[in-house]
Amino acid sequence: MIWGSILGVAPFTLVLPYASLEWTGILTVIIGFILASAFSAILVYAQELLPGRIGMVSGLFFGFAFGMGGLGAAVLGLLADHTSIDLVYKICAFLPLLGFLTIFLPDNRQKA
Repeated sequence: MIWGSILGVAPFTLVLPYASLEWTGILTVIIGFILASAFSAILVYAQELLPGRIGMVSGLFFGFAFGMGGLGAAVLGLLADHTSIDLVYKICAFLPLLGFLTIFLPDNRQKA
């Protein structure tokens, strides 16, 4: 589920910098739906890694996610000011490919 939802946006984000204004809106909605579908699965996965700390894991997950979103917006805005918004769009198109790092997550499936 995590793989599919995170890596499922990659084709849409790679097309996004080259899309027209109308298609940008459509692609943004599709990307948002696919990414939002991963949040609950990722949160449950993190809670299973630390079973006695459900509240702490939830707080860290959402706090870190929104904090990094704020920092990312500031850094990308600064980059856009110094270069171009076109470059920022092209860089952001490749960010979902960082989802390949999930291959290093531990396997927590129960062995039969």
